[in-house]
Amino acid sequence: MDLKLSPKHEAFREEVRAFLDEKLTPELAEAGARMTSVYSDYESSMAWHRILHAKGWIAPGWPEEHGGTGWDIVQRYIFQSECARAGTPSISPMGVGMCGPVLIGHGTKEQQDYYLPRILSGEDFWCQGYSEPGSGSDLASLQMSAVEDGDDFICNGTKIWTTHAQHANRVFCLVRTDNSGKPQEGITFLLIDMDTPGIRVDPIIMLTGEHIQNQIFFTDVRVPKKNVVGEIGKGWTVAKYLLEFERGNAYAPGLHERLKKIRAMAAEERSGDGARLLDDAAFAGKLAEAEVELTAIEFTEHRVLSTLSQGGAPGSASSMLKTRGTEMSQRLTELAIEAAQYYIAPFQPHATRPGGPVPGYKAPAQKDIAGPEHSLTVMSKYLNDRAGSIYAGSNEIQRGIMSKAVLGL
Repeated sequence: MDLKLSPKHEAFREEVRAFLDEKLTPELAEAGARMTSVYSDYESSMAWHRILHAKGWIAPGWPEEHGGTGWDIVQRYIFQSECARAGTPSISPMGVGMCGPVLIGHGTKEQQDYYLPRILSGEDFWCQGYSEPGSGSDLASLQMSAVEDGDDFICNGTKIWTTHAQHANRVFCLVRTDNSGKPQEGITFLLIDMDTPGIRVDPIIMLTGEHIQNQIFFTDVRVPKKNVVGEIGKGWTVAKYLLEFERGNAYAPGLHERLKKIRAMAAEERSGDGARLLDDAAFAGKLAEAEVELTAIEFTEHRVLSTLSQGGAPGSASSMLKTRGTEMSQRLTELAIEAAQYYIAPFQPHATRPGGPVPGYKAPAQKDIAGPEHSLTVMSKYLNDRAGSIYAGSNEIQRGIMSKAVLGL
């Protein structure tokens, strides 16, 4: 496998680096460096969204006719890698990364003409209504009902773990329109305006103290049938299409940057006699093991890139990458805790950039920082990342997919 970039791609990488050097302000760089979640805070995320939109780079994966960049697969990977290297805030994936591609693939022209420009500009901020209290990994068991009433549906039920629903003005939902067949049948993909009467959003406070997740309650919510994406009762097909995008992230670039930071932490003096954690054979062995596994993830991503560039599909490799990527992310949070040692103890959200507000927390009048800056986010990242192996289809589900598709079990 030849991993060298072509002259065209080398030039593109330099263009991206120049753009990031110019547009990533110190405030946005700090927001990216002090993230405690996979999500940036709403304000930083939208500020970076608007900068990318002004450049025409907000939707690298979209077709050009819908506002995409026209980049090839390698250029998209370079862009992700350089953003990870620079430490940009993250962009909410719900609109650009999920709802937009679904509308391009399954939406009507009317839906595309109306929603896609609003997703690109950030005028519409979306959240995802999939999971329910009794339907997470077994998504086909969902029970939120949508009963036909003339040109509308009347929706009743609840959705849970809805990221940033407190900021969203729209939600895309899976609802049950028919109970007569198999669980996967009778599910419909529906777009709902969050300002519709009958919708209530309740916060779910995470272990880190952040308000990122929510539960949404729907009581006699009237939704026009024109908001159905695809066909009524065929939403399972649309949902599977969306999950390909949700699980299709490039993990290696960001994980490499985090491993570099952990090495830098371990290289600092950690005791009075000047001993460094990096010189500890056991810890150095853990770092080496992580780097080997991370390199395997990176090469798997490169193989997927090669397949996609030739018009193929990632297939079971997307499940493999989701599983190994999230588990490696969790491993790195554990190594960071070991490197930070007792500096993980202070709880100081005022010095970080949580993915959402921290209700009830009162910042000290003198907003000093306890400990070195590199350790500010370590404990919060560890707690937040426990969900990584659950969301977007739990890793147990992904292993089931691989066992069937790859091993034939």
